[in-house]
Amino acid sequence: MKPDYSHICSQIFINAPWYDLKDRYLDLFIDNGLQPEIGLEGRCLYDEPLEEFAAIAEILQKNGLGCTLHAPFFDLAPGALDPYILEASREKLRRAFSLVELFKPQSVVCHMSYEQNKQGYKQKEWEQTAGQTWRELSEMAGEHGSILMLENTYENTPDAHEAILSTLDSPSVRFCLDVGHLMSFAKTPWQDWLPRLSPWLGQLHLHDNNGEGDNHLGLGLGAFDFQSLFEFLAENTLRPIITLEPHSEEDLWQALDYLHTTRLLDTLSH
Repeated sequence: MKPDYSHICSQIFINAPWYDLKDRYLDLFIDNGLQPEIGLEGRCLYDEPLEEFAAIAEILQKNGLGCTLHAPFFDLAPGALDPYILEASREKLRRAFSLVELFKPQSVVCHMSYEQNKQGYKQKEWEQTAGQTWRELSEMAGEHGSILMLENTYENTPDAHEAILSTLDSPSVRFCLDVGHLMSFAKTPWQDWLPRLSPWLGQLHLHDNNGEGDNHLGLGLGAFDFQSLFEFLAENTLRPIITLEPHSEEDLWQALDYLHTTRLLDTLSH
Protein backbone atom coordinates (compact mmCIF):
# COMPACT_ATOMS: atom_id res chain seq x y z
CA MET A 1 0.00 0.00 0.00
CA LYS A 2 1.38 3.37 -1.03
CA PRO A 3 1.79 6.16 1.54
CA ASP A 4 -0.56 9.11 1.41
CA TYR A 5 1.07 11.53 -1.02
CA SER A 6 -1.83 13.99 -1.11
CA HIS A 7 0.02 16.69 0.83
CA ILE A 8 2.94 16.46 -1.60
CA CYS A 9 0.77 16.31 -4.72
CA SER A 10 -1.05 19.48 -3.77
CA GLN A 11 2.26 21.36 -3.83
CA ILE A 12 3.79 20.11 -7.08
CA PHE A 13 3.09 19.35 -10.74
CA ILE A 14 3.81 16.23 -12.79
CA ASN A 15 4.84 16.28 -16.44
CA ALA A 16 2.11 14.95 -18.72
CA PRO A 17 2.38 15.05 -22.52
CA TRP A 18 -0.99 16.04 -23.96
CA TYR A 19 -1.96 12.77 -25.62
CA ASP A 20 -0.71 10.70 -22.68
CA LEU A 21 -2.81 12.78 -20.30
CA LYS A 22 -5.92 12.73 -22.46
CA ASP A 23 -5.81 9.11 -23.65
CA ARG A 24 -4.04 7.17 -20.87
CA TYR A 25 -3.46 8.92 -17.59
CA LEU A 26 -6.33 11.32 -16.91
CA ASP A 27 -7.95 8.95 -14.39
CA LEU A 28 -4.60 8.37 -12.68
CA PHE A 29 -4.15 12.11 -12.24
CA ILE A 30 -7.68 12.65 -10.96
CA ASP A 31 -7.73 9.62 -8.63
CA ASN A 32 -4.41 10.58 -7.06
CA GLY A 33 -4.80 14.35 -7.00
CA LEU A 34 -1.90 14.82 -9.39
CA GLN A 35 -1.59 18.24 -10.99
CA PRO A 36 -0.27 18.05 -14.56
CA GLU A 37 2.32 20.06 -16.39
CA ILE A 38 0.73 19.57 -19.79
CA GLY A 39 3.24 19.08 -22.59
CA LEU A 40 2.12 20.58 -25.90
CA GLU A 41 4.76 18.99 -28.11
CA GLY A 42 4.14 17.55 -31.56
CA ARG A 43 1.08 18.13 -33.71
CA CYS A 44 -1.54 18.53 -30.98
CA LEU A 45 -1.61 22.32 -31.34
CA TYR A 46 -2.61 21.86 -34.99
CA ASP A 47 -4.68 18.67 -34.92
CA GLU A 48 -6.70 18.97 -31.72
CA PRO A 49 -9.91 21.01 -31.82
CA LEU A 50 -10.21 23.70 -29.20
CA GLU A 51 -13.12 21.77 -27.68
CA GLU A 52 -10.76 18.93 -26.70
CA PHE A 53 -8.49 21.28 -24.79
CA ALA A 54 -11.51 22.95 -23.19
CA ALA A 55 -12.94 19.60 -22.08
CA ILE A 56 -9.73 18.56 -20.29
CA ALA A 57 -9.34 22.00 -18.73
CA GLU A 58 -12.88 21.77 -17.37
CA ILE A 59 -12.28 18.28 -15.93
CA LEU A 60 -9.14 19.43 -14.14
CA GLN A 61 -10.85 22.51 -12.74
CA LYS A 62 -13.91 20.56 -11.58
CA ASN A 63 -11.59 18.22 -9.68
CA GLY A 64 -9.72 21.10 -8.06
CA LEU A 65 -6.49 20.36 -9.91
CA GLY A 66 -4.23 23.19 -11.00
CA CYS A 67 -1.82 22.87 -13.89
CA THR A 68 1.15 24.31 -15.67
CA LEU A 69 1.87 24.13 -19.39
CA HIS A 70 5.03 23.14 -21.23
CA ALA A 71 5.22 24.83 -24.61
CA PRO A 72 6.61 22.95 -27.63
CA PHE A 73 10.34 23.07 -28.32
CA PHE A 74 11.29 20.50 -30.97
CA ASP A 75 12.41 22.12 -34.23
CA LEU A 76 11.70 25.64 -32.95
CA ALA A 77 14.09 28.59 -33.04
CA PRO A 78 12.64 31.49 -31.01
CA GLY A 79 15.74 33.58 -31.67
CA ALA A 80 16.20 32.60 -35.33
CA LEU A 81 17.89 35.08 -37.65
CA ASP A 82 16.01 33.62 -40.63
CA PRO A 83 12.67 35.51 -40.61
CA TYR A 84 10.68 32.58 -42.05
CA ILE A 85 11.91 30.11 -39.44
CA LEU A 86 11.41 32.73 -36.76
CA GLU A 87 7.80 33.36 -37.73
CA ALA A 88 7.03 29.63 -37.90
CA SER A 89 8.50 29.22 -34.42
CA ARG A 90 6.59 32.16 -33.01
CA GLU A 91 3.34 31.03 -34.60
CA LYS A 92 3.52 27.59 -32.97
CA LEU A 93 4.42 29.11 -29.61
CA ARG A 94 1.50 31.54 -29.91
CA ARG A 95 -0.81 28.55 -30.35
CA ALA A 96 0.42 27.18 -27.02
CA PHE A 97 0.02 30.50 -25.24
CA SER A 98 -3.49 30.93 -26.64
CA LEU A 99 -4.48 28.06 -24.32
CA VAL A 100 -3.53 30.01 -21.19
CA GLU A 101 -7.00 31.52 -20.98
CA LEU A 102 -8.54 28.01 -20.98
CA PHE A 103 -6.21 26.19 -18.59
CA LYS A 104 -5.30 29.11 -16.33
CA PRO A 105 -1.86 27.58 -15.67
CA GLN A 106 0.42 28.92 -12.98
CA SER A 107 3.20 28.99 -15.55
CA VAL A 108 4.14 28.19 -19.13
CA VAL A 109 7.58 26.66 -19.50
CA CYS A 110 9.62 27.27 -22.66
CA HIS A 111 13.07 26.11 -23.67
CA MET A 112 15.13 29.20 -24.32
CA SER A 113 17.02 27.31 -27.05
CA TYR A 114 20.37 29.05 -26.92
CA GLU A 115 23.46 27.04 -27.83
CA GLN A 116 26.82 28.76 -27.72
CA ASN A 117 28.26 26.76 -30.61
CA LYS A 118 25.31 27.79 -32.83
CA GLN A 119 24.25 31.28 -31.82
CA GLY A 120 27.36 32.49 -30.01
CA TYR A 121 28.93 34.11 -33.05
CA LYS A 122 25.87 36.36 -33.41
CA GLN A 123 24.85 36.51 -29.80
CA LYS A 124 23.65 40.13 -29.71
CA GLU A 125 21.39 39.63 -32.73
CA TRP A 126 20.08 36.42 -31.18
CA GLU A 127 19.41 38.16 -27.85
CA GLN A 128 17.46 40.94 -29.54
CA THR A 129 15.32 38.57 -31.60
CA ALA A 130 14.73 36.06 -28.82
CA GLY A 131 13.92 38.89 -26.43
CA GLN A 132 11.17 40.10 -28.75
CA THR A 133 9.75 36.58 -28.93
CA TRP A 134 9.68 36.11 -25.17
CA ARG A 135 8.32 39.60 -24.52
CA GLU A 136 5.31 38.98 -26.75
CA LEU A 137 4.61 35.58 -25.18
CA SER A 138 5.09 36.81 -21.63
CA GLU A 139 2.52 39.51 -22.29
CA MET A 140 0.08 36.88 -23.56
CA ALA A 141 0.64 34.87 -20.37
CA GLY A 142 0.53 37.88 -18.09
CA GLU A 143 -2.89 38.93 -19.35
CA HIS A 144 -4.29 35.86 -17.59
CA GLY A 145 -2.07 35.85 -14.50
CA SER A 146 0.40 33.25 -15.75
CA ILE A 147 4.20 33.44 -15.92
CA LEU A 148 6.59 32.54 -18.72
CA MET A 149 9.41 30.32 -17.43
CA LEU A 150 12.61 30.09 -19.47
CA GLU A 151 14.19 26.68 -18.94
CA ASN A 152 17.82 25.69 -19.35
CA THR A 153 18.46 22.87 -21.80
CA TYR A 154 21.73 22.85 -23.75
CA GLU A 155 23.07 26.11 -22.34
CA ASN A 156 26.30 25.39 -20.46
CA THR A 157 26.41 28.68 -18.54
CA PRO A 158 23.71 31.01 -17.17
CA ASP A 159 24.97 33.90 -19.32
CA ALA A 160 22.23 33.83 -21.97
CA HIS A 161 19.44 33.47 -19.41
CA GLU A 162 20.84 36.34 -17.37
CA ALA A 163 21.05 38.55 -20.47
CA ILE A 164 17.46 37.85 -21.56
CA LEU A 165 15.94 38.06 -18.07
CA SER A 166 17.77 41.30 -17.31
CA THR A 167 16.69 42.88 -20.58
CA LEU A 168 13.03 41.87 -20.27
CA ASP A 169 12.93 42.91 -16.61
CA SER A 170 9.35 41.68 -16.21
CA PRO A 171 7.51 39.95 -13.36
CA SER A 172 5.87 37.81 -16.07
CA VAL A 173 9.21 36.19 -17.06
CA ARG A 174 11.15 33.91 -14.75
CA PHE A 175 13.78 31.17 -14.83
CA CYS A 176 13.04 27.44 -14.69
CA LEU A 177 16.03 25.47 -13.40
CA ASP A 178 16.08 21.94 -14.84
CA VAL A 179 18.48 19.98 -12.67
CA GLY A 180 18.62 16.95 -14.96
CA HIS A 181 19.67 19.09 -17.90
CA LEU A 182 22.45 20.60 -15.81
CA MET A 183 23.98 17.18 -15.26
CA SER A 184 23.35 15.60 -18.65
CA PHE A 185 23.93 18.57 -20.99
CA ALA A 186 25.57 21.53 -19.25
CA LYS A 187 27.88 19.40 -17.12
CA THR A 188 27.92 22.22 -14.59
CA PRO A 189 26.67 22.25 -10.98
CA TRP A 190 23.60 24.17 -9.88
CA GLN A 191 25.90 26.38 -7.81
CA ASP A 192 27.12 27.91 -11.10
CA TRP A 193 23.52 28.93 -11.89
CA LEU A 194 22.25 29.87 -8.46
CA PRO A 195 22.57 32.34 -6.75
CA ARG A 196 23.30 34.17 -10.02
CA LEU A 197 19.82 33.56 -11.39
CA SER A 198 18.09 33.42 -8.00
CA PRO A 199 16.41 36.82 -8.48
CA TRP A 200 14.46 35.29 -11.37
CA LEU A 201 14.00 31.72 -10.11
CA GLY A 202 10.37 30.78 -10.58
CA GLN A 203 10.29 27.03 -11.19
CA LEU A 204 12.21 23.79 -10.82
CA HIS A 205 12.12 20.75 -13.06
CA LEU A 206 13.20 17.80 -10.94
CA HIS A 207 14.40 14.47 -12.33
CA ASP A 208 17.59 12.48 -11.92
CA ASN A 209 20.42 10.94 -13.93
CA ASN A 210 24.07 9.98 -13.56
CA GLY A 211 25.44 12.60 -15.91
CA GLU A 212 25.57 10.26 -18.89
CA GLY A 213 22.21 11.04 -20.46
CA ASP A 214 18.91 12.84 -19.94
CA ASN A 215 17.28 9.75 -18.42
CA HIS A 216 14.50 11.44 -16.40
CA LEU A 217 14.84 8.98 -13.54
CA GLY A 218 12.92 9.18 -10.30
CA LEU A 219 14.53 11.34 -7.62
CA GLY A 220 17.27 9.54 -5.74
CA LEU A 221 18.01 7.06 -8.55
CA GLY A 222 20.83 9.16 -9.98
CA ALA A 223 23.59 11.39 -8.70
CA PHE A 224 21.95 14.78 -8.18
CA ASP A 225 22.23 16.23 -4.65
CA PHE A 226 18.67 17.40 -4.01
CA GLN A 227 19.33 17.96 -0.32
CA SER A 228 21.87 20.73 -0.87
CA LEU A 229 19.66 22.45 -3.45
CA PHE A 230 16.67 22.52 -1.11
CA GLU A 231 18.85 23.77 1.73
CA PHE A 232 19.89 26.68 -0.51
CA LEU A 233 16.26 27.40 -1.42
CA ALA A 234 15.23 27.40 2.23
CA GLU A 235 18.13 29.59 3.34
CA ASN A 236 17.32 32.15 0.65
CA THR A 237 13.53 32.03 1.10
CA LEU A 238 13.01 30.86 -2.49
CA ARG A 239 9.66 29.21 -3.20
CA PRO A 240 9.67 28.12 -6.86
CA ILE A 241 6.94 26.11 -8.55
CA ILE A 242 8.07 22.48 -8.58
CA THR A 243 7.48 20.01 -11.40
CA LEU A 244 8.54 16.38 -11.35
CA GLU A 245 9.55 15.04 -14.76
CA PRO A 246 9.60 11.24 -14.60
CA HIS A 247 9.30 9.39 -17.90
CA SER A 248 7.59 6.32 -16.46
CA GLU A 249 4.91 5.64 -13.88
CA GLU A 250 7.44 3.68 -11.84
CA ASP A 251 9.73 6.71 -11.67
CA LEU A 252 6.77 8.89 -10.68
CA TRP A 253 6.06 6.80 -7.59
CA GLN A 254 9.78 6.65 -6.82
CA ALA A 255 9.97 10.46 -6.95
CA LEU A 256 6.91 10.90 -4.74
CA ASP A 257 8.27 8.38 -2.25
CA TYR A 258 11.60 10.23 -2.22
CA LEU A 259 9.87 13.51 -1.38
CA HIS A 260 7.75 11.73 1.23
CA THR A 261 10.78 10.11 2.88
CA THR A 262 13.15 13.09 2.76
CA ARG A 263 10.46 15.67 3.57
CA LEU A 264 12.30 18.15 1.36
CA LEU A 265 9.16 20.15 0.66
CA ASP A 266 8.75 20.79 4.37
CA THR A 267 11.98 22.81 4.33
CA LEU A 268 10.31 25.35 2.02
CA SER A 269 7.18 25.80 4.12
CA HIS A 270 8.85 27.37 7.13
